[in-house]
Amino acid sequence: MNDILIQMTHWTTIPTDEKINKTSESLKANGISPLIVDSGKDAEKTILSLIPQGASVMNGSSTTLKEIGFIDTLKKNTHGWNNLHEAMLGEKDPAKQNLLAKQSTMADYYLGSVHAVTEQGTALIASNSGSQLPAYAFNAGHVIWVVGAHKIVSDLDEGIKRVYEYVLPLESERAHKAYGVPGSFVSKLLIFNKENVPDRITMILVKEKLGF
Repeated sequence: MNDILIQMTHWTTIPTDEKINKTSESLKANGISPLIVDSGKDAEKTILSLIPQGASVMNGSSTTLKEIGFIDTLKKNTHGWNNLHEAMLGEKDPAKQNLLAKQSTMADYYLGSVHAVTEQGTALIASNSGSQLPAYAFNAGHVIWVVGAHKIVSDLDEGIKRVYEYVLPLESERAHKAYGVPGSFVSKLLIFNKENVPDRITMILVKEKLGF
């Protein structure tokens, strides 16, 4: 039991500023624009400053975005954006809804989070459906990831370990409560080493435990 508690604490601890800054520099070298903020509230303010009025906006399922208040802000429709998620959920025809979901990966701005980020600037995103991965990898004009700094890991091996030993059990619990399904699964795992399009990806690193 003590070993489990030590491991859980390890996965939820905010690292030193030195480690956060090192990770930030590595992200920059890999074509990902890093922004470091102190709180979830600051992260939401940063998002609002990055997305212009009239832009099409889509978000993947994200506990982090919910915790910082962005999902509530998006639902209020006072931002002047084209809310693609709302349009998709409002479509009752399953075939048309599926088409809108695919088209939404080409949003001007696609928001979400990652499940681990290495000190070398590699991001890991685990998914059961894989619905958000095309947007992250290529389709979206811009991607904004909001990432609690507790998700920083030493290397890729530790990142994969974090996904399976920490993230998956918590996501399975969330999915069971939300949808009544037995649990979740790492059906797809995106390892994002580098972005080749300048200024396409922004990662907001938050010095606060957000999401898992």
